[in-house]
Amino acid sequence: MVHTFVDGTYRLTNLTTESPGYLAKREELRLGEVELMRQRERIAELRRNLPEGAAIQDYRFEEGPRDLNAGDAPVRNVSLSELFTTPDRSLVIYHFMFGKKQTKPCPMCTAWLDGANGIAHHLAQNLDFAVVAAADIPTLRAHARARGWDKLRLLSAGNSSFKYDFGSEDREGGQGMKEVRAMTDDARAEEFSRTPANILSLLAINSDKRSARTRVFPFSRAAPRVSCATFTQRIQEWPPTFSSVASTCSLRSGTSWT
Repeated sequence: MVHTFVDGTYRLTNLTTESPGYLAKREELRLGEVELMRQRERIAELRRNLPEGAAIQDYRFEEGPRDLNAGDAPVRNVSLSELFTTPDRSLVIYHFMFGKKQTKPCPMCTAWLDGANGIAHHLAQNLDFAVVAAADIPTLRAHARARGWDKLRLLSAGNSSFKYDFGSEDREGGQGMKEVRAMTDDARAEEFSRTPANILSLLAINSDKRSARTRVFPFSRAAPRVSCATFTQRIQEWPPTFSSVASTCSLRSGTSWT
């Protein structure tokens, strides 16, 4: 009986005690989920077809020793282009909400990065991954040591505008929650949602292997969400056959890859 249609209803169990009313509502839900999937695929197609966007600068970050337990010095400067280990690999940057006005590390970010640290060696098979925070290097690394993040590449945005440019912080240095008003098409109803300012920013190399295209993965209720577990699985299966991106842009011409 399971996974077959019985009296026009797709059965998900072999239970014989499910009422006709429950089965009708369950079928209504199933059809709604199918339509939601198709709508998300239509949105993904629109995102995949976005043209190349604005040129971005080769941002500079600060980084401590690769060995997390080797102290916090010396601190070196590293450019965005240097985060690509080879020209044909993608780069995923996680915007960690910590630093400036966010004096305490975001617990959701921390939980997500706990998991990312555990699968970092799997991610490294397919892409380059880094964590960027507004916090200075000693503060960021102290938190990382407390969490045991010994497999993550940790960067401070320093004085760069990287996090502000990509919407991960406001002009006052706020890293936390934003209130977003989402209007319906007919503007007769409003939905207020609390939107995390943190994003996943993906840089993917263009076919000429000399420039990069940036794609932003937002986690918010004002846009279709991808759960941490689902996103982690899809990242491990990189390159993706899906698209959950919001915008694209490119590094300025003349950027040299190391």
